[in-house]
Amino acid sequence: MSEDMLILKLSSIVKTFPGVKALDGVHFELRPGEIHALMGENGAGKSTFIKIITGVYAPDGGEIFIDGKPVLIKTPLDAQALGIAAIYQHVTCFPDISVAENIFMGHELVRGPVKRVDWRTMHQKAGGLLEQLGANFDSRAIMGTLSVAQQQIVEIAKALSSNARIIIMDEPTAPLSNRESEDLYRITLGLKEKGVSIIFISHRFEDMYRLADRVTVLRDGKYINTWNIADVDDNTLTTAMVGREIVQFFPPRNTNTNTNTMAGNVIFKVEGLSRTGYFKDVAFELRKGEVLALTGLVGAGRTEVCEAIYGIASYDAGTITLDGKNLDHPSPTEALAEGIGYLPEDRLKQGLVLRWEIAKNITLPALEKFTRHSWLDKNRENAASGELADKLSIKAVSVHDKVSTLSGGNQQKVIVAKLLTADMKVIILDEPTKGVDVGAKTAIYKIMNDLVHAGYGIIMVSSEMPEVLGMSDRVVVMRDGRVTASMDTKDATQEKILRYAMQDRE
Repeated sequence: MSEDMLILKLSSIVKTFPGVKALDGVHFELRPGEIHALMGENGAGKSTFIKIITGVYAPDGGEIFIDGKPVLIKTPLDAQALGIAAIYQHVTCFPDISVAENIFMGHELVRGPVKRVDWRTMHQKAGGLLEQLGANFDSRAIMGTLSVAQQQIVEIAKALSSNARIIIMDEPTAPLSNRESEDLYRITLGLKEKGVSIIFISHRFEDMYRLADRVTVLRDGKYINTWNIADVDDNTLTTAMVGREIVQFFPPRNTNTNTNTMAGNVIFKVEGLSRTGYFKDVAFELRKGEVLALTGLVGAGRTEVCEAIYGIASYDAGTITLDGKNLDHPSPTEALAEGIGYLPEDRLKQGLVLRWEIAKNITLPALEKFTRHSWLDKNRENAASGELADKLSIKAVSVHDKVSTLSGGNQQKVIVAKLLTADMKVIILDEPTKGVDVGAKTAIYKIMNDLVHAGYGIIMVSSEMPEVLGMSDRVVVMRDGRVTASMDTKDATQEKILRYAMQDRE
């Protein structure tokens, strides 16, 4: 295809930050009315790529072409004027104002010589855009009352309100349920039919196969290749993304190693745990050196149970027992002191202090280990955090980098490193691989495997059936706040788990 038939082309794009070459000669082409998937490991350069196109960063080298003509995109306003819009995994909105105000923020409709806001027309047009996208809410709804999926629809409507011809979707399905993802697929394909060109960034192969016409892979800031979807498979993409073939996605488990001679002893119990409106009579037990999967559909109450165990939320009835000791309504500080660690689903809001350095985040749960006479020993802190960062292969220039500069997969590893600084017995991992790439997934699985070999007990909340079946020893299924089944993984199948997740206890 000739250049004048491409809506967007990036040629030899380079972007360098101190100590890091984020993009190194990247090429990319987008056709009119095409859905083009962009894939790569966390840290491959995808986020920098987006920010170059949307005017957040200026490239250090290379050229950008729109409709075959070279352009300079110096600011987000330049990108908007060229018809470029981006929708991010973590929706950036104004939660306290209406949907219509969010849609037209920055380009409000006005009338009259004094340019008063034309609220009536704005709500009419916003309503039309929402209807076009199949939304089930009104333009007068307050943004903060909407679900993440609904907020994403508002972001798409906002892009359409500014006549965007190119829409970048960054991991839009990561926070969504299967049903919500299906709705997003329908909307995205509808945009394609109307001639909108879409760059769809995702770690999920399913997204790519369902939507994309072509896929481009980046690795370590470099362009690797572009394929038509019909000409590519999982193995080809995985090898392209990580630079090697992943022969075994889930690491082999061996609970009879010398480091795990106590495997099988029950160390943790939950009995009759209840919280009005959230969960009722939840009971399960965890053995030393095993992974217990807690699964079910979105809204089943899995995260709420884990938050109650860790003390983030309260519970009305029931008992929590660790090594025979009753933990009566523990606070997070008490749970941590007793040996319970928690990796939350929302790592940005609950798991990390984004403005802090990697080292400070890693050592936060166990600062007493690095103090002498009430003074923090920075050398010991840096040495310990550096050792854990190396062990978990956290990609950063140094442990003094701010966590906010890391990719999603590396942020996830920092949280795991935090748990390893303290003396843990039980670790709760809530969706540990959500929103991370295939390479980071295998690394996290290996870490989990090493932990159970060392005698930790792991409670893993997961919605991914291959992950549940590939990583756990036993499975507990929940529906509407109740446990509907508990089984050994060797007796479990995806069909059986889904049946229990969708119906009441038999």
